[in-house]
Amino acid sequence: MSKYRSIVDQLASRIRSGALLPGSRLPAQRQLAAQLGVDLTTVTRAYTELKRMGLVEGRSGSGSFVRGIPAAAEPVAATDGFDLSMNVPPRPPGLGDRVAEGLAALLAGPQGGASLGYQPSSGTARDRAAGASWLGRRLGAVAEDRMVVAAGAQSALFALLDLLLDRGDTLACAGLTYPGMRAIAAHLGLRLAGLAQDAEGIDPDAFERLCRGEPPKALYLVPTIASPTTATLPVERRRAIVAIARRHDVAIVEDDAYGALPEAPPPPLAALAPDVVWHVASLSKCASPALRVAYVAAPDAGAAVPLTAGLRAISLMVSPLTAALATRWIGDGTLATLTAAIRAENRARQRLAASLLPAGAVAAHPDGNHLWLALPEGWSATAFTAAARESGLLVVPADAFDVTGAPPRAERPPRAVRLSLGGVPDRAGLERALRRLAGLLSWSAGAPGAAIV
Repeated sequence: MSKYRSIVDQLASRIRSGALLPGSRLPAQRQLAAQLGVDLTTVTRAYTELKRMGLVEGRSGSGSFVRGIPAAAEPVAATDGFDLSMNVPPRPPGLGDRVAEGLAALLAGPQGGASLGYQPSSGTARDRAAGASWLGRRLGAVAEDRMVVAAGAQSALFALLDLLLDRGDTLACAGLTYPGMRAIAAHLGLRLAGLAQDAEGIDPDAFERLCRGEPPKALYLVPTIASPTTATLPVERRRAIVAIARRHDVAIVEDDAYGALPEAPPPPLAALAPDVVWHVASLSKCASPALRVAYVAAPDAGAAVPLTAGLRAISLMVSPLTAALATRWIGDGTLATLTAAIRAENRARQRLAASLLPAGAVAAHPDGNHLWLALPEGWSATAFTAAARESGLLVVPADAFDVTGAPPRAERPPRAVRLSLGGVPDRAGLERALRRLAGLLSWSAGAPGAAIV
């Protein structure tokens, strides 16, 4: 394979896998040519081809930047292809029927008309009360005036960080963190400071050192079944992190995306320190991502007001229909039933994965939607992702989660990929996907890297 084509293929793979996010700046052509030991014309030709493919755009005087992936460039799954990249829960049986029946009942009921019009940007009193009831099972009593209903967790997180930080401020987070947070930080001009982490999550000592040197304005974390590593912070670390944040006046943004999945999770940070924690939880991982309903518990009623103003500017309001459906499901027990079904299916799929993937290579939580797979010697995360794609398997490399500025590790980014088990419709299909993946892992160490510059 020519050097020019190798550069094109490697960069295209990193863009399509999410390792290079839209808006990321590519290395200067002369810099990359020197780094790779090739002629400048080789790199120029490669960048020109990436522009022709619609993956890169040139900005006069600024360089080359990653574009959003056009529809035509999205992978088209073959009949035997499997998507293990999107972190969705397995679909509970009868979900579509429950949605149809619930919406029909809502529209036929006394609140049906209100669900078809404009509503307060913070959510109706009924919807805020339902959110407080649902969160209250993990947080304890939550006053309704602290609650804000948002159009999904991503909208809530964007509005929160826009409220708490200014352009150029530092946001602390795990060294491997949610790619959506990287996108928000890039859009808002925030500097991400990645914290060292281990199998139990963020290291409190690393947080303390950062706060003593250059205190961040806020800390973002996913304390339970973190993506991608599946780490769950033990309660001792949660208490330590809260104490450090209080001591250094750092706000905490707690993204409890997976907190409803374990039957007995540690207490959320918002239960330990409601005065310094903004708690965000949505229905995406415990019911369906289609609902786009999230609940935010602000530290107090006064703090909820500017957050509501920010959400009004971003999305005006949550969809009244989906918010009302969520309220109905919280009240009649449907949400608990769906979450229990997802939890049971997650456990079955995690057991299946553990039986098929190499022992010792998998980090997982039994109730989680995803797992973290360490790769054997000879594979980089990017090369394995590209080879998996060629085999009809979509996975996410460690690069997509790696935060620039994270402390040095043995190898950065790690040789690992995230596998999401919920997107394959049934266990039989998941078994075929995992067997194919296990076969790919057994390739000789030299095979995958031969064509990589």
